Parts: sequence; C-alpha cells; structure tokens
Amino acid sequence: MEPEVEEQALSPEPQGRSICSNCDRPTRVCLCHALPLPPIPTSTRILIVQHPHEARHKLSTTPILTKSLLRASAVTARRLRRGISPLLDGSPSTLYLFPSSASSPSPTLHISAVSPSADLVLIAFDATWQHAREMVRASEDFLSQFATRVCLGVDESLGGGSIYDSELILRKEPFAGCVSTMEAVARALRVLEPNGPMIEEKLVGVLREMVRLQAGFLKPVKPRPKLLKKKGEGKEKRECSD
Repeated sequence: MEPEVEEQALSPEPQGRSICSNCDRPTRVCLCHALPLPPIPTSTRILIVQHPHEARHKLSTTPILTKSLLRASAVTARRLRRGISPLLDGSPSTLYLFPSSASSPSPTLHISAVSPSADLVLIAFDATWQHAREMVRASEDFLSQFATRVCLGVDESLGGGSIYDSELILRKEPFAGCVSTMEAVARALRVLEPNGPMIEEKLVGVLREMVRLQAGFLKPVKPRPKLLKKKGEGKEKRECSD
C-alpha cells in the first residue's frame, strides 16, 4: 500500500519520451538489468489491488512487483468483491495486509503470528494512505468471509521518512513503518515462504535500484510561500512575547 503523501517534484519529462517495452519504464530509468530472470517462484499467490489513481502514478511499485514475482497479479479497483479476480472466487485461505484500526470489524494479526500454508493468497492494497483505508473498509464485508487481516509494524506517533533520508522510500511516508507496496510484500514473503529471506533480499534489491535511478531526477520540494509567511509571523510573535 502507498501512503498518502505530498508529491516530490520531478524534473520535466521530454516530449515523446522513450519507454522500455519490457519493464514499461522510461528508458533513462529502465530496470531490466535489476529484474530477476526468471521471475521469482513462490507458493504464495500475491494479488495487488490498485486504486485507479495509483495505477496512473509514475512511482508505483506494483508493475515492477508483478514482473519480479511469478505468481503476482494486479487488479485496478476501489473495492474487492466476488468476480473481480479468479484468485478470490473460490474463497481460498487468504491474508490481506493492512494495519490495525479501532474501526475495523476484523481482528488484526501481526504477520509474524501467521503459520505459512500451501497455496496461500496474500492481498496488498496499493493506494495513498487515505484511499487504502477506504478500499479496505469497502472490502471488509467480502473479505471477512474467508480472509484474515494481518499487519506489519506501523507507529503513527512518529513521522515517516522520505527519499532524502532512506534508500528505500520513493515518496514521503506519513508514519514510521509505512513502506511501499513492494517492500510490504517483500517483508510478508520473508515470513510466509520457506526461502523468504532470499526473496525479500531480491525484491528489496530491485526496489533499491529503482530508488537509486529515480533519485537522480527528483528535486527537493520548496516550502510553500504561505507556510513560510506563517512561520515568520509565528517567530515574530514569540520574539515579542519574550
């Protein structure tokens, strides 16, 4: 899942930019050299549910994730329901990744408490933090019939990082522990797969290279004039009260 963020400004793209036919990324940030060949096999089947807005986002990790994992697929939808994916039509043993919340009707297990099983389905939601909450809320009546909600560690009391202080984050995260969809799936597969640490290492390696390439075209976001003015006014008030 991709948390809600303030976008980093990208360098202007040239008209008619060249796109790699294999990884579907601009040729100047092509990732073909980093993708695992052949794609990594897993006993777990992975379904990424992308919000329509995220499906158009340049920094989404879902396309790279589905090219890296043999049994990963993606659907674009705002909620899950029967008929949206063949993976879910038989009500298989399923886990869906999303942090716990007081409003959730379903209990949430930490991923480390799950016992791996054959032919498990893992669902991850790829969206901004706000959209992901809406997608999970809209899907839970359906998922509660056969799926278990699981989470990775998230601490909402701490601010998230950004690409400027972490090698694995493409966009600013709202809370400590929030990660990209690709990293979340990698961390889950570490627990669920017999060779999980190796799978995690390979996926994180692809993500690290993606961030390294993209970082060359990112510019620091300049503070908004209104915010600068407010900060200046606040400083003047504090000085006057001293």
